[in-house]
Amino acid sequence: MPKRIEDFVIRGNKRLNDDFFVLELAAGTPLPDINPGQFAEVKVEGSPETFLRRPFSIHDVDYRENTIKLLIQIAGKGTETLSGLRPGNSLNLVYPLGNSFTIPSAGEKVLLVGGGCGIAPMLYLARKIAQAGIVPGILLGFRNKKRVIEYEDYQEIGDVYLTTEDGSDGVKGLVTGHPVLMNSVFDRMYCCGPEPMMKAVARHCGNAGIACEVSLENLMACGIGACLCCVVDTVRGNLCTCTDGPVFNTKDLKW
Repeated sequence: MPKRIEDFVIRGNKRLNDDFFVLELAAGTPLPDINPGQFAEVKVEGSPETFLRRPFSIHDVDYRENTIKLLIQIAGKGTETLSGLRPGNSLNLVYPLGNSFTIPSAGEKVLLVGGGCGIAPMLYLARKIAQAGIVPGILLGFRNKKRVIEYEDYQEIGDVYLTTEDGSDGVKGLVTGHPVLMNSVFDRMYCCGPEPMMKAVARHCGNAGIACEVSLENLMACGIGACLCCVVDTVRGNLCTCTDGPVFNTKDLKW
């Protein structure tokens, strides 16, 4: 799939809480085909400490409006600078990068599992699965109620289940302890979030014989396989997360 380097115009910057915000970006040319799980490398202007582009999952796509959305967590100078962008500002992206999640076959029962900022690629994936005629289950995990984001957006697409570590909303504990994960039968699971969470979900799927794909959140400085900072160990040898991933079948990962 051809990659583009393009200036987008900020259409909206929605602050979700103290830590997360969503940028809505309008393209100047018709958007290319974008698959769920792909990402963009963003150039951060106005942040002298941020030398390299930053990778962000493509959170949602609206072809009618010719816009994409990026869900971003403020974690340093670069993301803090991005949080200050206003409508009319421009943002340069290299996109769409990486591979994508597998869309399930008709009749399959699926569960999407996202933790924290790992929910970023799950909204567009859930939307594409729903367009395929499947109502997805969506399990979201957060630290506490204040960090719960976009619950209603996911509710519009599928059956949503929630956990918080302190029990301030939803089921208390980690996503791996939620009854829907432990007691329901699924054909396929998709996961993104902290690595320990993804490994736990992968173990569960391996023991239960469930197909599982994860989106890795490795550092990806270039997005095209040149810098080799995102290499991951797999049964096929060392692979670049940015070009061979970020989506991997958990059977291929040496976890």
